[in-house]
Amino acid sequence: MNYGLGGKIAVISGGTSGIGLAAAKMMIADGARVFLVGRSSERGISALGILDAGPEAASFVQADISTVAGCREVAEKVRQEAGRVDILVNSAGIYREDWLELVREEEFQEIMDVNVKGTFFLCQVILPLMTEHGASIINIGSDAALEGNYGCPAYCASKGAVVALTRALALDYAPRVRVNCVCPGDVATPMVERQLAAGDYTVEEMAEPYPLGRIGQPAEIAHVICSVASPLNSYMTGAVIAVDGGLTAK
Repeated sequence: MNYGLGGKIAVISGGTSGIGLAAAKMMIADGARVFLVGRSSERGISALGILDAGPEAASFVQADISTVAGCREVAEKVRQEAGRVDILVNSAGIYREDWLELVREEEFQEIMDVNVKGTFFLCQVILPLMTEHGASIINIGSDAALEGNYGCPAYCASKGAVVALTRALALDYAPRVRVNCVCPGDVATPMVERQLAAGDYTVEEMAEPYPLGRIGQPAEIAHVICSVASPLNSYMTGAVIAVDGGLTAK
């Protein structure tokens, strides 16, 4: 694919695994330089090894984006090494299943800090580095942002906030920066693997509600992210795109 991302500078939170890593791989193949953001240096080193792209194409920034200080660390590192940002992908996220009456305050706060606060403040600190007209922010929502899911009210609330934030930023920063949201269904990532391990159901059971009969693959979501980031999609902003095997079409 030729997405027109040659020479672009991309920052991807949650970039060391799953959807974020798959997006990084596609962007690098298209000629972009990518900064992977994550909390674990071990995962960062592993991700760079998987990409095998060299320091001129891929760098790892160790930071906790659930804090404002962590977000600022990311922006400063990228400013020093690249001077600007063309694409921001807010892919960092956590998931937890618990009925409303079982959610503890600290669990609620953790989900909101990573999924909402991290997205909000990473946008805040990266926006000043988006000096080129037509820069692009892609937030990662969820099918849970578009309709209710059983047993995960805190997660649904966090991803619903990401959708609303996307639309607000799209209005505030047009026409200089485009802001869109990609909402995947279940995808075969480490997060879903942990979800399955903690639950009492199988991947086959997880796939049953999907009209396409399966859960997604990271590369399928990454392709949509790259397409939305592409200059060829220069008329798209404020869009919320479901990539969910038909789940929310029912």
